[in-house]
Amino acid sequence: MKTREVKIINQGLEDEMEVWGYQPCLWKRILVGVGSVCSGGLLLLLLYWLPEWGVKGTCTPTSLRDAHTLLLRTTDEFKQWFRAKVHVMSAPGKTPFDGVDLQSTTQLPNGDGDQSVGAVHEEHHGKFTYRQPVQIHYFTHHSTNYYWNDVIHNFELYKGLEDVKVNCANIHTDHSSGLSKTLEDYRRLFFGENEIAVRVPSLFKLLIMEVLNPFYIFQLFSVILWSAEDYYYYATAIVVMSVISIATSLYTIKKAMSTELVPGDVIVIPGNGMIMPCDAVVIRGTCIVNESMLTGESVPVTKTSLPSSGEEAAMRYNIEEHKRYTLFCGTHVIQTRFYAGELVKAVVVRTGFSTEKGQLVRSILYPKPTDFKLYRDAYLFLLCLVGVAGIGFVYTIVLSIMNKVPAQTIIIESLDIITITVPPALPAAMTAGIVYAQRRLKRVGIFCISPQRINMCGQLNLVCFDKTGTLTEDGLDLWGIQRAENGSFSPPEAEADKESLVNTAFVAAMASCHSLTKIEGELSGDPLDLKMFSATGWILEEPTEEETALHNPIMPTVVRPPKQSCEIGIVRQFPFSSALQRMSVVVRRLGEKHMDAYLKGAPEIVATLCKQHTVPQTFTETLETYTRKGFRVIALAHRQLESKLSWHKVQSLSRDLIETNMEFLGLVIMQNKIKAETAGVLSDLRQANIRTLMVTGDNMLTAISVARDCGMIRPHEKVIIADAVPPKDFHPASITWHYTENSAQNVKDTQTVEVSLEEGVYDEQLTQQNQNYHFAVSGRAFAVITEHFPQLVKKALKRAHSGISLSELEASVASPFTSSTPNISCVPNLIREGRAALITSFCVFKFMALYSIIQYLSVTLLYSILSNLGDFQFLFIDLTIILIIAFTMSLNPAWKELVSQRPPSSLISGPLLCSVLTQILTCMVFQVLAFLLVRQQSWYETWTPLSDACNVSSFRLNVTTPNDHKNIKNYENTTLFYVSSFQYLAVAIVFSKGKPFRQPSYKNWPFMLSCIGLYFFILFIMLYPIPAIDSFLEIVCVPHDWRMTLVIIIIINMAVSFMLEMLILDIILWKLVFRDNWGVNQPTKSTSTDTPQMANDRWGSSFLSWLFCRKNKPPRVLYMHLALELQDDADWPPRASTVTYASTHQSHISDPL
Repeated sequence: MKTREVKIINQGLEDEMEVWGYQPCLWKRILVGVGSVCSGGLLLLLLYWLPEWGVKGTCTPTSLRDAHTLLLRTTDEFKQWFRAKVHVMSAPGKTPFDGVDLQSTTQLPNGDGDQSVGAVHEEHHGKFTYRQPVQIHYFTHHSTNYYWNDVIHNFELYKGLEDVKVNCANIHTDHSSGLSKTLEDYRRLFFGENEIAVRVPSLFKLLIMEVLNPFYIFQLFSVILWSAEDYYYYATAIVVMSVISIATSLYTIKKAMSTELVPGDVIVIPGNGMIMPCDAVVIRGTCIVNESMLTGESVPVTKTSLPSSGEEAAMRYNIEEHKRYTLFCGTHVIQTRFYAGELVKAVVVRTGFSTEKGQLVRSILYPKPTDFKLYRDAYLFLLCLVGVAGIGFVYTIVLSIMNKVPAQTIIIESLDIITITVPPALPAAMTAGIVYAQRRLKRVGIFCISPQRINMCGQLNLVCFDKTGTLTEDGLDLWGIQRAENGSFSPPEAEADKESLVNTAFVAAMASCHSLTKIEGELSGDPLDLKMFSATGWILEEPTEEETALHNPIMPTVVRPPKQSCEIGIVRQFPFSSALQRMSVVVRRLGEKHMDAYLKGAPEIVATLCKQHTVPQTFTETLETYTRKGFRVIALAHRQLESKLSWHKVQSLSRDLIETNMEFLGLVIMQNKIKAETAGVLSDLRQANIRTLMVTGDNMLTAISVARDCGMIRPHEKVIIADAVPPKDFHPASITWHYTENSAQNVKDTQTVEVSLEEGVYDEQLTQQNQNYHFAVSGRAFAVITEHFPQLVKKALKRAHSGISLSELEASVASPFTSSTPNISCVPNLIREGRAALITSFCVFKFMALYSIIQYLSVTLLYSILSNLGDFQFLFIDLTIILIIAFTMSLNPAWKELVSQRPPSSLISGPLLCSVLTQILTCMVFQVLAFLLVRQQSWYETWTPLSDACNVSSFRLNVTTPNDHKNIKNYENTTLFYVSSFQYLAVAIVFSKGKPFRQPSYKNWPFMLSCIGLYFFILFIMLYPIPAIDSFLEIVCVPHDWRMTLVIIIIINMAVSFMLEMLILDIILWKLVFRDNWGVNQPTKSTSTDTPQMANDRWGSSFLSWLFCRKNKPPRVLYMHLALELQDDADWPPRASTVTYASTHQSHISDPL
């Protein structure tokens, strides 16, 4: 037997997986076949549900090269198992980019665009006329093909043109002429059709897949069992509901985008724009693109052609690093810039599911499991119910044997207990609350593409905000300009459109150094560019298509002042790069023989690209003065280019040659106003004990200033800047800690990671430090810290649990939620609805669990007298009471404000378990009480059709009653039916909690009307029997005195349920014992100022904490552990102007500067 071989595919990526090879084993398959026959197919179902068991149970391990079946397991925390079948195809080469000699006589079929990739491979198999075709092994997983590579002895994924590891210059030289038809067909063998299609299997296959779901298998088992017990009506109702559910899930929309494009093809972008069918890199011309579908940002962006010379051209092409030259699939090219004979062209780099859009669609089609404690606990809770059912199963068998019940009846009734205990409508009821929350969110302009994340939003305790356009206005207002002349700053000036400044290089830079364009006659582009350009008062004119066609060189975009003939033509743009933090343009002024280059960007970057004598000596101090006040500062620079430079020469120059030896022109000071809603929302989040962070690409001091202005950093709080540098020249990595000057100043960061002890206190013995502090860390510094100081960042957050984008689109794949409201007021709304949905899920789950247990108790008691609930009694309870209540109790809207408590995240928590167990005990006590009391009544006898407990014999002498062989009609059955019906309603009202996370139940009119209607109906038929209803529900007549006794029992039952839930659980346990579940850690106040009530609460809390063994219990989450450790660390926070060095054993030593 061969050794077991394991390999890693997609190494280092989010979808990294381990893979093992297997081949079929005859004797294992025979054993599985025999076992399946003996188990009635249950073994096959088990192997179908558990891929790992299915593969290991039918195959033996082998090498990946020889494998027929693969077993895949994700390496993330979910450890999901998948199985995949290995296919084989014939091809003239081993990889899509092999230099195979494709004969012109060879015909490769194109394949139909509606076929799957696998179908294309099958079609091509055996149709090649090459002398030595290569057999290539591959498998498909999540709409992606993985091909065997003999060099690395593993399967690999082909993404596109990037796999060739080609540099930018080679894309121009080697890939700009496109592909031959034969080579295109060859590559399509590997990449498949360029489509992002939801493959819809046949209806029969979908039906089988849906029916094999464990839930429907359980339903099928239940229906067969109920049919065997002659419960035809109830079984039919469940079948109808299941069929509707399956039919709904089979309704699938197929959306495909078919084309024959493959990586390496060259496409022409039409002048009037298009929706991109693939990812492609621009090699000629310029495109204006709306990328809101991918990014959520509605501002059009400019894509220029990939550099063909210079330092950047020598770099290897990477779709992430060169996204400013890349057009992405699904984005809208609004218009293009081109010149006669040289249309705008792009080289296809990725197609199908390998594109950026394709990967986002894959993440929607194949989402990772929701790592949320509620769903994990739900399965544990169901297992507990199954355990309870097991007890009833054994009890029923023993009781039936003692009463000498036939074996067939024993089997049916004991299995029936299991179907009663596990509620069949639980999944639908749990989903209802989320659906209602999604509708409420839509009404306030928040759209959701991942409904399961609504519940997760109810547990959020940290929100990270972008700055520009999120906390602050999108647009910037020009505060002023400060020009530099002869190496020194001039006084600040408020306006840039003065007559005296028109001919200056400073205003020329403001008017020309941008990426603005006109779309349908309106200026469009980055808000910063728009504001700077409008401040000059100049006019932008773009050439028409007719004008462009008359000139061989591109007719430039022209900017000019309104009253003068001084025109400047923009010859070439180097678009803004976030990595470089700058942009530049090459222009020619009308009448001049030379060209000029203008540069704008981050002041620190621009200053390094300028001649040092042109940068004022007070540059650093001046910049810091503005940034501390929260201004956004942009620096401008200029350079006169050589006269010999022609237009064609400029088009091929790299930006590195242009952006050097510049002359510093001065600073543009922009005022980025905070949105009116920002401060209030941040205050609400702080009051709700939800921490807020800022993540921005702006200057650190500017960001800190905005954070103080909007209240993210309070006046008394300190800000510590962690400036980390990597190891260099035998010096270890180090962190220098700087304290910003005091609260009076305004300040924040370039990627701010804020660490606060606001939530660091767990027990009253630990007091919170009065001085809170925040860390401001740049992105580069944070990378150094995570690599060289892992002890300082024990567990960095890899990805957010949720995300929301501010966009006018109804949905953006950039995040699970999209808000059409352009401010952060959507965040509290989302959290409130998340909390309401989460509490609703708890309420519904508890109600459905109690419903099952109440029915289980009734049936168990009736089994003791060899009776049961009737078919129509089951129907009435499940359809009339349970379904109506379960779906209407989910309609409570969210509470109107955020509170400091957070709802629990676990079903297996003290308060919730106490709540469920006390209600179970209450229901059991009153059912047993009613069951025993009715048997003690003087009129009690074993019921027969001739029984006359109500003294109505004179009216029933001629009535013939069919034989009740299942003993449904009896006094015990009638009593338990009435009592249990009211118990369902009582627990529904008790569990339907309102404040502080949901509106009170009395505002939920459908729920209240349903409860009141059902209460009155059941009470009415109990006190005033109606023969037709009694006959339908198989209820027998009982004396009026007993009916009044039942009313008293029911009232006391309800009162006890309410008292236990409201007084014991809500007041004592929640407020005094389980306070940590609130997610709030309030600072301990001085006992000297306590009122008597507060002192009593503190004493009661201490006593009950001791009673429940919760005294000094350590915190359950990592960040609380760390906070407690830091409170005892005398060296934390670091002192000002100290340096922490990394060491080989990762201990840190702080030295003063």
